[in-house]
Amino acid sequence: MAVGTVLVTGGTGYIGSFTTLALLDNGYDVVIVDSLLNSSKAALDRIELICGKRPTFYQVDITDEAGLDDVFSKHPDIDSVIHFAALKAVGESGEIPLEYYRVNVGGSITLLRSMAKHNVSNIVFSSSATVYGDATRIPGMIPIPENCPIGPTNTYGQTKVMIETVISDHIEAERRKAKKAGKPFEQWNGALLRYFNPCGAHPSGIMGEDPQGVPYNLLPLLGKVATGERDKLLVFGDDYASKDGTAIRDYIHVLDLASGHLAALNYLREKKPGVKAWNLGSGRGSTVFEMIKAFSNVVGRDLPYQVVDRRLGDVLDLTANPALANEELQWKTKLTLEDACADLWRWVENNPKGYRQDPPAELLEKLKASKAVKN
Repeated sequence: MAVGTVLVTGGTGYIGSFTTLALLDNGYDVVIVDSLLNSSKAALDRIELICGKRPTFYQVDITDEAGLDDVFSKHPDIDSVIHFAALKAVGESGEIPLEYYRVNVGGSITLLRSMAKHNVSNIVFSSSATVYGDATRIPGMIPIPENCPIGPTNTYGQTKVMIETVISDHIEAERRKAKKAGKPFEQWNGALLRYFNPCGAHPSGIMGEDPQGVPYNLLPLLGKVATGERDKLLVFGDDYASKDGTAIRDYIHVLDLASGHLAALNYLREKKPGVKAWNLGSGRGSTVFEMIKAFSNVVGRDLPYQVVDRRLGDVLDLTANPALANEELQWKTKLTLEDACADLWRWVENNPKGYRQDPPAELLEKLKASKAVKN
């Protein structure tokens, strides 16, 4: 008997696939919807290889209300949603803002409408630390707590703030309506998870981040430099007020991040808090140059980079204060930056074509052996 059934939007993407794995490992059934715009169905095979269970999959765009309605109708046991589906590149969001608002904000409204029609009342939303903008503008806000004033500096961050507002308004309205009608209302809940820079891969080396186009995030780009697919890494600005002039970010291993989503879902189901925001991060800030050095150490050679101008909307420091999640969700990061670099390199070195190749036989044998030991 499953603990519950969860719809994961964007579930074949990087964080979505790892969260699906965590859900399946913890007794949930999972239904995925994904447009496959920036992901691959091969992620489903890797999930099954690792945990022995396969999520149900539908190729549906988050803006397709009829498509979502159809999925909810086919799976009346879905009681919660974890919502990842979105466009996610900060730089690109400034170039095509209308598309970001259409997909991210419009898609989230479409999802909530479909959920309401089918009486699905719990949503865990994949928000972002970009909602805070430049937290250094306010004294005493680094590391960033949840009560830091919101102030995004780019379109991507703006979409996340809007979606947080829409979810909050929706959940609160449904609670009020039910209360007024004398009906149960506590089943309507939302978690807003603001997280920082996910990185790493599965320690088996057979599951990781596989963006379909040019990756926008630091570690996947470093991976492509290490394999020779890219000549060098572009470092956007070395004139920040940090110890080495590069921007500071809070890197979190994707396995820790996935367990944070699971913890938030369990909290909603058990505590029924209404709408709550939590930061998911390590609380440790690392500069871009420190990350290049850490990954170079794992690879065994210095990786070439070139400093260029800052990107529009980038800020100095996005380091989390995760104390609230540590306390309320009983969750904290367990894996280090070094773990993330080692796991990423194992993934990239063995799967230079990502999911467009079969996983290496040697890694599959090791995975089989480790599962046999566990059993």
